[in-house]
Amino acid sequence: MSLPTVEELASQLEAVSGAQKVDPDQPLQHIADVDSLDLMEWLYGFQNQYPHIPADESLFADIDDTTTLRVVHDRIVQLVPAQA
Repeated sequence: MSLPTVEELASQLEAVSGAQKVDPDQPLQHIADVDSLDLMEWLYGFQNQYPHIPADESLFADIDDTTTLRVVHDRIVQLVPAQA
């Protein structure tokens, strides 16, 4: 089962949002050019690219000033064993 790296997720979010740089350790709410619509668009693309990973909007359910892309990646990693 393939699993994207946090760097791959950052590149995907950059492509969707048009952001110059998405640092995996920067809070999502503080990344210029990234908003909630970008996150949902990114999620839709992620779901299509990785249909074996049961990711949904709950990845962003409790987003706050501490939520980074690395946190989201960790949540995705936790979803994978549930399908095994």
